[in-house]
Amino acid sequence: MKNEIIHRVYDFIKEFPPFNYLNKDDLLSIASSVVVKYYPKGSVVFDLGEAPSEYFYVVNTGAIELLENENSIVDVCDEGDVFGIRPLIAQTPYLLKARAQEESVIYAIDIKTFSPLMEKNHKVSLYLATNFAIGTSNMFFKNPKSPTSGVSNIHTELFTVDTSKAPIFIDATKTIKDAASLMVQLNIGSVIICDVEQKPIGIITDKDLRIKVVAGNHDKSEQVENIMSSPVKCVEPHRTLAELQMKMLSQRISHLAITEDGTDQSKLVAVVSEHDLVVQQGDNPAILLKEIAKATTANDLANVRTKMTSLLGKYLEQNMAVSFIAQIISELNDEIIKKCIFFAEEKLGAELYKDIQYCWLSIGSEGRQEQLLITDQDNAIIFEENPMVPDIKEKCLALAVEVTAMLNTIGYEYCPAEMMASNPLWCQSLEEWKNTFSKWMFQPTEQDIMMCTIFFDFRPVYKKKSLSADLAHHIYSDMDKNDVFIHLLAKNALQNPPPLSFFRNLVLEKNGEHKDSFDIKLRAMMPLADAARVLILQHRLEGENNTLKRFKKLAE
Repeated sequence: MKNEIIHRVYDFIKEFPPFNYLNKDDLLSIASSVVVKYYPKGSVVFDLGEAPSEYFYVVNTGAIELLENENSIVDVCDEGDVFGIRPLIAQTPYLLKARAQEESVIYAIDIKTFSPLMEKNHKVSLYLATNFAIGTSNMFFKNPKSPTSGVSNIHTELFTVDTSKAPIFIDATKTIKDAASLMVQLNIGSVIICDVEQKPIGIITDKDLRIKVVAGNHDKSEQVENIMSSPVKCVEPHRTLAELQMKMLSQRISHLAITEDGTDQSKLVAVVSEHDLVVQQGDNPAILLKEIAKATTANDLANVRTKMTSLLGKYLEQNMAVSFIAQIISELNDEIIKKCIFFAEEKLGAELYKDIQYCWLSIGSEGRQEQLLITDQDNAIIFEENPMVPDIKEKCLALAVEVTAMLNTIGYEYCPAEMMASNPLWCQSLEEWKNTFSKWMFQPTEQDIMMCTIFFDFRPVYKKKSLSADLAHHIYSDMDKNDVFIHLLAKNALQNPPPLSFFRNLVLEKNGEHKDSFDIKLRAMMPLADAARVLILQHRLEGENNTLKRFKKLAE
């Protein structure tokens, strides 16, 4: 492939997930193996039941529709969307047909070239596996629990209905009024009617109430069986969201009863509605990533941030691993930050930043990828001095002001201590940052030690990440010249006492707003984060900021 075409492909794919998680060399390797394909309107990329290809695809221009059959479109992929990823995950025939909805150009990406890159990059694997399992790129995947080639099987509970809660139903002897009152009280659109053994025998929806009671001939004092629809459509537990959605579509229904064996002759365990599926899929991380990529305003990103809060709540309700939740939330946060930087550069003039080499850093808990709840911003900028480019610091500060303001609008509040890139103290050249850290380490005040506990957890988020690596290398180099500093850092880590008193009671706050309360962050989380930081520095183990991963690395 000609060099010009390779770079054109590279410039395109680097803007979209999952390719934006890869470095330039890997992207150029992918771009050099791409086959550019043109499809007229109506032409088929691959067919339902066809053997898997040696490629998967990215839409460059146009639109590709994915169909369950000739008349049932289940998804439409447009610019930057990935589709046909089944050969990457499972060597089984395609479950959908891909057809050009309009004149389209797509990039066919060689799987042999891409697979090794996917296997060594967990973000790429996570994105594609999540896409595959929930069906944003292949909606009707039948068996998410089967082994996958090169991708670990990630949390399939994300893609099934939660059946741990007691189902809502009503006894067949109850009246229509009883059913209506229950629906109003619980704000639900339907209720299942069960017999004495809790087997579903019918369903009443709000539509039944409107048509058969309000506008019909039935009285609210009658028994529910007089207006219920029967039999109830049932499925067994552990079906994926995509399978449930397909069953609803094929049978033209909006509710399903989940029973122990999938029939109406066994006990009811849950009820799922079409609305439930839309809500649950709408909060999925892969879909949120897609929404971030397509966002055109800060308001679009604010809507995603709201959905992230909903997603977090669902994950916590399902008792999912906090480390997994934090990873997902951090990756979504990172993508929002990158999009804000893109918006800011466009507003200020993208040409102004074309030749400026800088790196946006997250610090503190976000730098450690341990931020779950909505909290304030903690960020910084490293830039590279260039005598050929005037006013670099001023331009970086202007950018930071725009980005932090946008993040504040979205829901990430300004840091009260102004530990943000918009503060000139935290927007510095690489050499200035090296001097700052050296001063903190060789001539530390109490305030400097506190700064170290925040800034030593920096993590590169966007643009020239090698600047972050250079700064980290400088810090570890200084550590070798200064034995005293690590002792001071360790002493500071011991300032927060263990969360248990001498009598093994929880240590409560003695004064202030949270008097007589247990401060989880201060008493439980921070001592662990501080200890991990001290030990990782003492053992000169570079490249890891997350507290849990630091302890795992120390244990190796």
